[in-house]
Amino acid sequence: MSTFETTAPAGPEWTALEAVLDEWRGQKGAIIPVLQRAQKIFGYLPPEVMRRVAAGLRVPLSRVFGVATFYSQFYLTRRGRHVVRQCDGTACHVRGAGKIVERMEQELGIPAGATTPDYRVSYEVVYCVGSCGLAPVAVVDEQSIGKLSPERMTAIMKSLE
Repeated sequence: MSTFETTAPAGPEWTALEAVLDEWRGQKGAIIPVLQRAQKIFGYLPPEVMRRVAAGLRVPLSRVFGVATFYSQFYLTRRGRHVVRQCDGTACHVRGAGKIVERMEQELGIPAGATTPDYRVSYEVVYCVGSCGLAPVAVVDEQSIGKLSPERMTAIMKSLE
């Protein structure tokens, strides 16, 4: 068996990944779009997915891993069903984002940057979401919510299934 030959595990996600690999095989610049699609299929990029991408594109695993770890859009650990990005940029910080972060760490029982053990919420701190007029603001599952307070953010988190 050569370095590039691997057999994909069975299952609908793996079948979808094989279709993506078939679509991009042999094309220059394929790693980023393939990793984007793989992450959309699996929700993150576990090691076995990166190994299959490397084998399917016939590139070294170190190259695939290098791309996946360089770009912040890629995640190597499982994420929550809900992704919350709390802005703590200048405008948000001045208007109390730090207090919101402290409260969410207490409420969720995890530090910022982590995922709850039940995979319900991934809570991240970012430094600009481009909505300074709404400060403090968070992006909850791709929806910007502004004029937050610790109490309002707690209510929003409790409303997530």
